Parts: sequence; structure tokens; C-alpha cells
Amino acid sequence: MKPPAYWMEQAIVLANEASAIGEVPVGALVVLDDEVIGQGFNRVIADRDPTSHAEIVAMRAAARKLDNYRLSGAALYSTIEPCSMCAGALVHARIADLYFGARAPRSGAVGSTIDVLSNPSLNHVVRVHPGVMEEETAKLLKDFFKARRSS
Repeated sequence: MKPPAYWMEQAIVLANEASAIGEVPVGALVVLDDEVIGQGFNRVIADRDPTSHAEIVAMRAAARKLDNYRLSGAALYSTIEPCSMCAGALVHARIADLYFGARAPRSGAVGSTIDVLSNPSLNHVVRVHPGVMEEETAKLLKDFFKARRSS
């Protein structure tokens, strides 16, 4: 099994692709049995779709690959703490593990603003592993927004 940092490095590459097209630099991938089965980056502007967050794009790709909306046993790696929409989708997809990098103090829903995944009423538990390459993933966001403010 490859370590979480290995997968997060790949998610960072995807986040840089988002940044290159003017999107907030967030990348995500879904891994099952040590293989990437879905990947994506933020595309809300490009797709004109508020649901085209990196995590959703990656889960959609994984579901198509498996021909099943349930991604049982899979891990999702995201460069940022998921929002409430993405956290809810993790539960519905039955993602086993979530690994994320930077915290999202204004929109993160896995501990920052709320903690969707710790709700005891949910019918599925996602194991959460925060802070994977946190400094590197936070820097992506800081640099992106700094450049945006200066232009």
C-alpha cells in the first residue's frame, strides 16, 4: 500500500491543473486497492456547475469506472477539507476513508465550520485523516488567492 503522501502528491498535481484554468486549486482522487479509479479538480467555472468540486468530479469518475454509485472500501484524497456538499456525497458513496490536506476555515465541513461526518445519525461512517501534506496544500491556496488579489 502506498502512503497517503504519495496520493496527495498526485492530488496536488490535479490542483495545479485547476489553478492553470483559473479555478480554485483543489484536486482529488479516489483510490481503491492501491489504484486510482477516479480523479478530478475544481471545475465550477469551466462547467458552469456549482457541484463541480474536485471531490465530486473524482467520485463521479470512480462511479462510472466501477459502474456503481457505491464506492465501498475506497479512499478519497483531497487537497482541502471538503465542504458540506462533498462530505455528504462521501457518505452516500460509502467512501471508507477521507484524507485531506489543508483546513478550510470558512467552508470546511469536516471540523472547521461544522462536522458533517461525525453526525451519529448517519448510516455510514467515513474515517477521517486530516492534515496530509497540510503545509504544501495550504500554500497552493494562499499563493492562488494572493496572485488573484494582486492582479
